[in-house]
Amino acid sequence: MSKKYTKVIINPTAGANSTHRKWPSINGLLKKTGLAFDFQFTEGKGHAIELARTAADEGYNSLVAVGGDGTIHEVANGMLQKSCPARTSLGIICTGTGSDLSHSIGITHDYNLACHNLANPKEITIDVGLVEYHKKDQTLQRYFVNSAGIGFDATVVDSVEKTPKYFGGTIPYLTALLRSFLFYRNKDISYKIGDHPTQKARVLSLVVANGRYFGGGMHIAPEAKLNDSLLDMIVMGNFGKIELLKNIKKVYSGTHLSLPKVNVIKDTRIVIESAQKFLLQADGEILGEGPATFSLLPKSLTLLV
Repeated sequence: MSKKYTKVIINPTAGANSTHRKWPSINGLLKKTGLAFDFQFTEGKGHAIELARTAADEGYNSLVAVGGDGTIHEVANGMLQKSCPARTSLGIICTGTGSDLSHSIGITHDYNLACHNLANPKEITIDVGLVEYHKKDQTLQRYFVNSAGIGFDATVVDSVEKTPKYFGGTIPYLTALLRSFLFYRNKDISYKIGDHPTQKARVLSLVVANGRYFGGGMHIAPEAKLNDSLLDMIVMGNFGKIELLKNIKKVYSGTHLSLPKVNVIKDTRIVIESAQKFLLQADGEILGEGPATFSLLPKSLTLLV
């Protein structure tokens, strides 16, 4: 393409199926900014990856994801999977429910302001995680921007995906949290972080964080930075149910790191294995199962904020 041009990718079902109602207003606001763009709606899970990869290969200077964390996750994956070497930037118009990635980045949840900012954006370059996992006897890879995790974390995400999202914010997550709480059992795993010795532990969850928030507002990794070339590995140890209930508020406030059963290690690689089945989530999307290997791609995604 000979001039700056933007592809806008909209997930109409994001935000408890409200984004399709918001799009006419967003479309009008973007036109008022003078942004040269065209747009396309996603038609199902995974479609935004395909649309973003095609748009990046076609030479769009920037892509704008309109939706929630899952939409941003897919658009970023499509951009990072492109075959052409040119750098494409990612803009975000947040219309999702939890929107933890936007919270971690510091992007406004006001779509009026987000559209205005895209007219004259600032650029920041952030790290991206990569996870290798298994699904239906295949070994697959997926990028993640905000966080990934195994154990209780992923079990809750799996339940969230099955929970009707009539409400936004933390309500779907809290509903799934309570449902999962009744049936989940902690996992016996072995994990190797960087060059550290392999450790064995019984854990509630193990979160690999690039950003600070997940779960509709949980401040899971208060020390994490999106551009420090490190991942924060938060090992939530063998918490019992009553113990978890007593401390869940601390996870929301970010004060849980002082708990004896919580350990944080900063590094760029972790391998997790277990004789037990465990689910894997990335950016709030269930991908598959372990064993899983997480690594870091420093400063590999440019955001428009």
